[in-house]
Amino acid sequence: MKLKNIIPSCLIMLPFVSEAKIDLPDIVGNDMVVQQQADARLWGWATPGSKISIYGSWNPSHIVNTVADSNGKWQVELPTPKASFYTYKINIKGDGSDITLDNVAVGEVWFCSGQSNMEMPLRGFWTQPVEGAMEAIAYSGKYPYIRMAKVPKSKAYSPQDKVESPWKVSNPENAYNFSALGYFFARSLSEILNVPVGIIDCSYGGSKLEGWQSREQISKYPEWDIDKEKADTTLQDYERINIMYNSMLHPLIGYTIKGFLWNQGESNVGKESTYPFHKKDMVEDWRSKWGLGELPFYFVELPGWDYGNPDNNNAAFFRECQHKAAELVPNSGIVCTSDLVYPFEVNDIHARKKKEIGERLAFMAAGKTYGVKGMPADYPTFKTMKVEGDKAILSFNNAWDGFTPNKELEGFEAAGADRVFHPAKAVENPKTLNIEVTCPEAGTIEAVRYNFKNFAVGKVHNIIGLPLVPFRTDNWDK
Repeated sequence: MKLKNIIPSCLIMLPFVSEAKIDLPDIVGNDMVVQQQADARLWGWATPGSKISIYGSWNPSHIVNTVADSNGKWQVELPTPKASFYTYKINIKGDGSDITLDNVAVGEVWFCSGQSNMEMPLRGFWTQPVEGAMEAIAYSGKYPYIRMAKVPKSKAYSPQDKVESPWKVSNPENAYNFSALGYFFARSLSEILNVPVGIIDCSYGGSKLEGWQSREQISKYPEWDIDKEKADTTLQDYERINIMYNSMLHPLIGYTIKGFLWNQGESNVGKESTYPFHKKDMVEDWRSKWGLGELPFYFVELPGWDYGNPDNNNAAFFRECQHKAAELVPNSGIVCTSDLVYPFEVNDIHARKKKEIGERLAFMAAGKTYGVKGMPADYPTFKTMKVEGDKAILSFNNAWDGFTPNKELEGFEAAGADRVFHPAKAVENPKTLNIEVTCPEAGTIEAVRYNFKNFAVGKVHNIIGLPLVPFRTDNWDK
């Protein structure tokens, strides 16, 4: 007997379901954090000309409508409420789709970028730990309103539209791979402001600043040639310029954020004559492309490391240029880290004290961006020097109550006319709060330096605990 084709009745009864047409980037998804009290930008792709409607569950009667353009791209600005520890939904409908994004938080969103010291996860790198990681990971579930979207390393020589970047909720399983610096920043800021905090971690170990710049910018720099580097097969990916901007950053441009955090510089040591100006160009370009005004930009001082020679001053000159960049870039600031290394880390470029760096960035953001009064965010810096006999008298900014410890201060050097530096004795005058430096080996003092080395552990702080920024009073070449 010949068998007949039989269609099961259960399949006959199934309704026809069309394939959803709306395509969303990962950054617009479940568990996302949207910037509070803002017109949060959301976007995606659909059939050209199709109508898209979006609303948030915080105000379902306010529906935002748009139409996909000729390339299928659409974008809306969705008004968001004040931050709170509630979760919401966002509904996106149109072109045969009806999508609901769940567990959406409304709070503060920061974009973190740079190289490996920003990338370094809570679990640490190979043989390189993050101090306090065990406790941070174990208790991370107490902070479900901290979310992180991590962008994987990738490269491209042309701007991309999409990148993998799903949001993850803070818990031990996820936090294990969170940027340690980003997590500690978020945890501290959340506790200070009492709001959810979202972090977009877009970092690539070993990357140069120029790796995060657009082709238009780099074409202005005669010493950098994208096409020449593209043809060089000996270069590692992390060494290449422009590629991180195209593949990792460009797809996220426009996502509504509050500001930027930046931890990078090791791969630009030796370029201190141009770095401040390239940094200024980069910040201006990012701000322009985001179109959200003069967004705050806070960055981290270069960590101590031997850089091939612990007695060489290359890194010291570079830290100096980082502070110059902060002066060139409006609405920016730099966190000093000279005291956040252990003596045994001289050969380890990934210092383990990420918690303190994250906290200091949060203090700076809280004080300078959110206007929280009293925040410890202004570091003591060198102001003036005058020489009286065999003594150099130094005055400082942001040290109104003086320095600690209340004894001889370590890390100072002095030089005379021969420009040879010798260890110097430095003590604080309790009446004037100036620091007085003497150095018989130098003769008449011409210049004083503090912690101006590749690797040196900062021991001097103001009374509130912020470290004295490494400095020199001279303008000598070495």
